[in-house]
Amino acid sequence: MFHAPNVFQRAPLPSATQESEPRRRGTVTGTAAPPAPVANKPPAAAPAKKRDAYFDNVKYLAIVLVAVAHSWEPVMDGSRTARALYMVAYTFHMPAFIIVSGYFSRSFDMSAAKVKRLLTGVAVPYVVFETAYSLFKRYADDSPDQPISLIDPWYLTWFLIALFVWRITTPLWQALRHPLPVALLIAVLASFSPTIGDDLDLQRVLQFLPFFVLGLRLKPEHFQLVRRREVRMLALPLFAGALLFAYWAAPRMQLGWFYRSNSAPEMGAPWWSGAVMTLAMFGCALLLTIGFLSWVPRRHMWFTVLGSGTICGYLLHGFLIKGAGYAGVFDTYAWLSTPGGLVLVSLVAAGAVTLMCTPPVRRVLRPVTEPDMNWAFRRAASGL
Repeated sequence: MFHAPNVFQRAPLPSATQESEPRRRGTVTGTAAPPAPVANKPPAAAPAKKRDAYFDNVKYLAIVLVAVAHSWEPVMDGSRTARALYMVAYTFHMPAFIIVSGYFSRSFDMSAAKVKRLLTGVAVPYVVFETAYSLFKRYADDSPDQPISLIDPWYLTWFLIALFVWRITTPLWQALRHPLPVALLIAVLASFSPTIGDDLDLQRVLQFLPFFVLGLRLKPEHFQLVRRREVRMLALPLFAGALLFAYWAAPRMQLGWFYRSNSAPEMGAPWWSGAVMTLAMFGCALLLTIGFLSWVPRRHMWFTVLGSGTICGYLLHGFLIKGAGYAGVFDTYAWLSTPGGLVLVSLVAAGAVTLMCTPPVRRVLRPVTEPDMNWAFRRAASGL
């Protein structure tokens, strides 16, 4: 660590030889030589913060898993293996994404600049895409009664409203001494409370809250521990065991436990099972997320640059999957439910979301996902 000098410490008095030195170098009158003029140089610009390739890789691979898992939903019926893979993916892909979102929200402090970024980067995309998805369903699915409601998120826009709520409460979680147990208690209470309703998808907001709070508490050294070779080796039997358990549980377990959009009584389960499943799912998700993070490459890869465009891939891939469903693709081509069809569907979903994360797509969507909107803010917020 560098120690700053004490500005209040008295400097030692100059010695006689030090005091007479300027007189010998000065003019005949004994005055000191004038100091050389100092050029007025502009302050050096602060270097741009370099992106961490590891976290860009995490975000890209997580969003690919999200898109692939969504593509399995229409074609996995009748396939126990596909349902097991779907359950394993759904156990950790959104928790991993939420944990990383919490990790990068640690500095949120309700300052003018941060609030502006929250509104332009989260609230505005939510309004635009919630409206777009509602209109898409109304006309592509021939559903004239489909409402345009900003209170009841439809399909995948729930994550944006959840991220808005989580981030705006960040100062509260940062102030608590033990925020994670509090967040887990809130998630448990939500899991057996059927009266929360669908407004702002609060069931998901509250039940996924512990993962965001966990991300807020993480530090860089925690990710260093996750990336150790021993953890990578342990991740292999961990995922093998998870797949075997999921294959056993596939015909026995409701998928609603993975979506976290309903309470236990709403799924026809005893109220106390909500507490048990919330804690059990949190532990399983945490273990699988650690295993996933341990195998993410640390170095710069060909897909690293796509990590900065994952918001585009997330918001756009739903149009492809829902559009294929509205067009009857999955009903017309029943062979898509075969193992070969599942592989093809997975490759198409992964390739499509990859293209949606590319810089050209990000530039096209920037007016929506990263709008400037300085006109809407005071000068202090706009200038920061």
